Amino acid sequence: MSESDVLRIGVDCYAGHNGEETPRVIVLGERRVQVVDVIDRWLAPEHRYFKVRGDDGSLYIVRQDVASGEWTLTMFERGSTT
Repeated sequence: MSESDVLRIGVDCYAGHNGEETPRVIVLGERRVQVVDVIDRWLAPEHRYFKVRGDDGSLYIVRQDVASGEWTLTMFERGSTT
């Protein structure tokens, strides 16, 4: 995945009992999307990934660069409007 395939974002996190951060809010410009469900999470050598559902019904995959702590949006799927 190239850098042109991702969007830098802000993420507010909650640090659980073991100190591992879990996304609670995704910040997209001026828009704040509350995370209502963490569907999946996985580790890669240089990144931590989270598949989450926002309060807008959409699915997001966000990743955190382990070295820099920077967050990026790697996938977005708009929720149904029905």
